[in-house]
Amino acid sequence: NWYSLRERHLPWRNNKDPYQIWISEIILQQTKVIQGLPYYKKFISVFPTIKHLANAKEDEVLKLWQGLGYYSRARNLYYTAKEIAEKYNCVFPKDYNSILRLKGIGPYTAAAIVSFAYNLPYAVVDGNVIRLLSRYLGVSSPFDTTKGKKKFQLLAQELLIRKESSNYNQAIMEFGSIQCTPRSPNCNICDLQNECFAFNNNQIHKLPVKKKKIKIRTRYFNFLIISKDNMYLIEKRQEGIWKGLYQFPVIEFKKRKTKKKIIESDKRRKLTIDLSIHINKVSRSFKHQLTHQTIYARFWHLSTTNPIIQNANFIIKEDLKNYPIPKLLEKYLKSIGII
Repeated sequence: NWYSLRERHLPWRNNKDPYQIWISEIILQQTKVIQGLPYYKKFISVFPTIKHLANAKEDEVLKLWQGLGYYSRARNLYYTAKEIAEKYNCVFPKDYNSILRLKGIGPYTAAAIVSFAYNLPYAVVDGNVIRLLSRYLGVSSPFDTTKGKKKFQLLAQELLIRKESSNYNQAIMEFGSIQCTPRSPNCNICDLQNECFAFNNNQIHKLPVKKKKIKIRTRYFNFLIISKDNMYLIEKRQEGIWKGLYQFPVIEFKKRKTKKKIIESDKRRKLTIDLSIHINKVSRSFKHQLTHQTIYARFWHLSTTNPIIQNANFIIKEDLKNYPIPKLLEKYLKSIGII
C-alpha cells in the first residue's frame, strides 16, 4: 500500500525492457535519481537499443556520460553491449547467471534486471535496502564486509515476496530512498515505527554500520594547455579514473610545488624537452573533489611552434566541445570561454 501511494513515476519503471532497466541501474550506481534522470533520458534517446549502443564509438558513449563520473561504468556498458550483440544477437539474456557473467554487472544489478524485467525471485540489495533492514531489524553487522554482505543478502532473500518480487524489490528500495533516508529519516510518520528496532532503541543514526573508512588520496595536476594557430594539443588518457577521456598533457606531483619548482622539475623537462615554449598564463589552483580523491589543478597556458609530445595531437578550438573530457577540464574551459 505504501508503494502504490508514494512511488515516484520514473521512466524505467514503465516497461519491462531489460536493456533500459540495465542502463538505469548502471547510471544510478553512486548517483542520485535527480542527477541520473537527465542522463538516462539522453542516453536512451541516443542509444534506444543494445544494437545502437554496440554500433556506437566509445568516444560517443563517454561524451554522453561526461560529468556523471565513474567512467568505468560507461566503458563497461559499451563493452557489454558489444558482447550481447555478438553472443546473444542483441537479445538480453533472461537468466540470472548469464547476466551476472557480463562485464560490469554484479549480484545487485543482475538481481535488479531479472526481478524488474522477468519477475524472477531474486532479492535486490542496494544501500537503501541495507539501511532499512539494518534499522528495522537491528542488524549491526558491518555491511561492507564479506560476512555482512552475505548476511544482508540472506535476510533480503528470506523476506522477499517471491510471486511479487518486482513490486516488492521496487517498494523496499523506494522506502529506503525517500522514507528511511541516510540523514533525517521521516521516523515520526513512518508506517514501520512501532516495530523498528533503531527507532525504539535510539539507534537511527548508528545503523547501518560501516567498517571501512574511505581513504582520500590527494593529487596535484598541472595541465599544459599548449596552443598553436587556434589549435590545442590534447591526448587520450590511457589509465586511471579518466581512462578513455581526452585531456591536455599533464604533469602530476605528489606534493604541492611552487611554479618555479614545477618549471625546473625533471618531469617538466622530460615532457617538454625540445619544445620552444612561451608561458602565457598560469591559473590559480582549482580544487576538484571526487569520492576517493582530492585533486588540485593548475592550468598552464603555453604557446609553441615545435610540439613533440608523444601520443598527443592538435585539434582546432571549435572541435574541443566534441571530445569527452573530465568535468574538471570542462568547468575550467567554460570559465575562460574556450568552449
